[in-house]
Amino acid sequence: MIQLSIPTPFAVGDVHAYVLKGDAVTLVDCGPMTQEAQHAFVTQLKEHHLSIDDIDQVVLTHHHADHVGLLDLMKPHVRVIGHELNEPYISQDAAFKQRQIHFMNDFFQQLGVPLRQGECERIVRQSYTYSCTAHVDDVIKEGDRLKGHEHFQVLETPGHAQSHLSFLDETTGNFIGGDLLLTTISSNPLMEAPMKGTERQKSLLQYKASLKRLLHLPIQTIYPGHGQLITSHHELIEERFKKQEKRANTMYQLLQRKEMTAFHLCRTLFPGLYEEALFLTMSETVGQLDVLLAAGQIEEVQKDGTLYYRANEGVK
Repeated sequence: MIQLSIPTPFAVGDVHAYVLKGDAVTLVDCGPMTQEAQHAFVTQLKEHHLSIDDIDQVVLTHHHADHVGLLDLMKPHVRVIGHELNEPYISQDAAFKQRQIHFMNDFFQQLGVPLRQGECERIVRQSYTYSCTAHVDDVIKEGDRLKGHEHFQVLETPGHAQSHLSFLDETTGNFIGGDLLLTTISSNPLMEAPMKGTERQKSLLQYKASLKRLLHLPIQTIYPGHGQLITSHHELIEERFKKQEKRANTMYQLLQRKEMTAFHLCRTLFPGLYEEALFLTMSETVGQLDVLLAAGQIEEVQKDGTLYYRANEGVK
């Protein structure tokens, strides 16, 4: 397995892509569509005596721009493989973009967010910057094998993204984990517009379940989407759980004092960050509220179209 490190314009830094050689030359993820990323990608392939024309297929861990943008370099000769939920994002489906905007606008208003004119549209459209216009050619799901690399098992690991997949090499214990677990930062389970209906997925609850799965898999080394390789994933996962529990307890204590909206909580928890990173901080806040609601520690009440949260006394 060959690791390529590709620069991104994001705070997380370089994104890692992986080349697998077998019955097919497979690239797992790529990088954002920037000139700097394109140059680094081509240069590093050349260092390993490869070119774009040698790549048969690209497998996606998930749909975020820093993992898919360079797909545009490889059209039309490579096949794109991934979860079916990648499709509306990587194709930049116009109707789905509108669905995202409407969902965010309605949900943020319910959460008490004082929205500026066009703010939700700006957030949604910004998420496609550095992305691609491609299509999923082959859909893979839980329990499948990677074509050309049958020793890699496909696992659905949603949370950070609903489309998130990971890949376990059963012969070596190597695990390609995308953004599921990183050493540098805690992956943010992001809110997403539902594909069908109106029920959104509870991203942080999903994310915690995906991390718990890793504790029971025969993993030796995690090859992540960013940062260093991980060889002590049990300890790192425990750290992540402790951090999440601490934040949930802080939120519960705030709600013991008074009833609050999600936005009020977000502003209290992230006073120096919420304005410039509204979507990320609201995703984190909503995720923790979902955890507390699932545990029965808090309750949700609606008043004049706005959701308020309060602690259930006697539940800890």
